[in-house]
Amino acid sequence: MRCPHCGNFDDKVIESRTLANGDAIRRRRECNACGYRFTSYERIEDKQFMVVKKDGRREPFDRRKIERGVERAVEKRPVSPMGIESLVNEIEDQAAILGKVNHEIDAGVIGDLVLEKLRALDRVAYIRFASVYRHFEDLDEFVHEIQKMEKD
Repeated sequence: MRCPHCGNFDDKVIESRTLANGDAIRRRRECNACGYRFTSYERIEDKQFMVVKKDGRREPFDRRKIERGVERAVEKRPVSPMGIESLVNEIEDQAAILGKVNHEIDAGVIGDLVLEKLRALDRVAYIRFASVYRHFEDLDEFVHEIQKMEKD
């Protein structure tokens, strides 16, 4: 590993620690030439998880997109940042399980997972997200969705 201070390739590992449920290793290193200490991270490189859009395009899975959508839905609602983080983690984990075979998942499946989790977390946030996700165009669609929610 190249020292970020002097550029020398001769270093030693001082400490190693497993992170993120064993998915990464953090190593503290010391340069043998200048004594500078720095940190490196090792992660397993896996085939990239892809999302298949409605029009057939494929794009890399981006957790931040889910976070932004959920944050918009729960805006000014009594949902803690930890609640959002937990919800997004659950969605990401379920998506990875559902798409594990071929490393891809339909965008619609992710949207349905978000709706399912939001419905359990906060019904107002659920309606907000559903109105955008399902492209509600008039009041009748809101009323229908709320009636459907009340029946369950």
